[in-house]
Amino acid sequence: MSRNSCLTSLKKKGKRDLGGPRGRLISDSDRITAVELINEARHNGARLKTACKELDITDRTYQRWTNEGSIISDQRPLVKRPTPKNKLSQEERCEVLKTVNSPEFADLVPAQIVPKLAEQGKYLASESTIHRILREEKMNTHRSRTKTPVKREVPTHIATKSNQVWTWDITWLNAAIKGQYYKLYLILDMFSRLIVGYEVWESEKAEYAEHLIKRTTLSQGISGKPLILHSDNGSPMKAATFLSTLEKLGVQGSFSRPRVSNDNPYSESLFKTMKYRPKYPFKGFSSLEEARKWVQKFVHWYNTKHLHSGIKFLTPYQRHYGLDKEIMKKRIKTYEEAKSRNPQRWSKNIRDWSLPKYVALNPIKETELKDYMVQNK
Repeated sequence: MSRNSCLTSLKKKGKRDLGGPRGRLISDSDRITAVELINEARHNGARLKTACKELDITDRTYQRWTNEGSIISDQRPLVKRPTPKNKLSQEERCEVLKTVNSPEFADLVPAQIVPKLAEQGKYLASESTIHRILREEKMNTHRSRTKTPVKREVPTHIATKSNQVWTWDITWLNAAIKGQYYKLYLILDMFSRLIVGYEVWESEKAEYAEHLIKRTTLSQGISGKPLILHSDNGSPMKAATFLSTLEKLGVQGSFSRPRVSNDNPYSESLFKTMKYRPKYPFKGFSSLEEARKWVQKFVHWYNTKHLHSGIKFLTPYQRHYGLDKEIMKKRIKTYEEAKSRNPQRWSKNIRDWSLPKYVALNPIKETELKDYMVQNK
């Protein structure tokens, strides 16, 4: 076996048998295997330091393992370590537990217990020590009346075609009178970025949202079909009557994490596009009717004229209704013909006009994407 092939084999075996960070405890059987592999590599011409590096150990470690001609077991677990001088005695530990569980301190956290004890001229232990003792005794529970923090999963939905996932939100449109606003209810298709439904009202009410979702599902011809509707945690979105309407329509509701605006990025991005347009009336709308007319014109422009950068500069209408593939074929053909006419102007391939196969609400891992594709074939 050559030196290079031996090192390659050593690396593969080592990753399989001994994979792990340096400094971890390695069993005697693994030590024997490692020494045998290294000896085999050295017999075939490999250097000791190089062979050890393939197994993620140092040559000094190998020498320590093979001291006096035999493989030495790991002695670290057998070492008798001295008791820390600053460790609390059993009596002091019991005093801490008795104090923190007394009626006076039972509902306080260690950060408040320690200062209160100091005011009384007492010092038992630091905050971190009290936390550690409570954790070891399995008593480190939430000690106040507020709710225990809940870890919420990141909402992630995947759309591979139109009318699978919609996102919606309500934004305020400023009126000509200071302090007055009109409310724009808007539903966006996540895959195509098409505005599939919208309404403008003077206030936020669940009944307006109910009317909008009913009208939008009918207009898209998907009533009764699987659909996810994602939104933030506003009161119209979580109203009991609105959730009941979603259930009747067969729509699955989805919500952002509390106080995390990034969980509804597509709707937020659309509102920014709308309000940063030069034609947006920054001085406010004089009436509800004027606001509705302006929003109607904006929706028409956005859906049919605006080349959206997130969908390879197609209009949302083209993407939503399946006109995108033919358009991309024409663009690719145009670029290929231009390259054939002047090949010296092209150092690499033509521009990538391939369309994204899916759109995700939040970034996802490849494993999650594969699982989703398998489940939704």
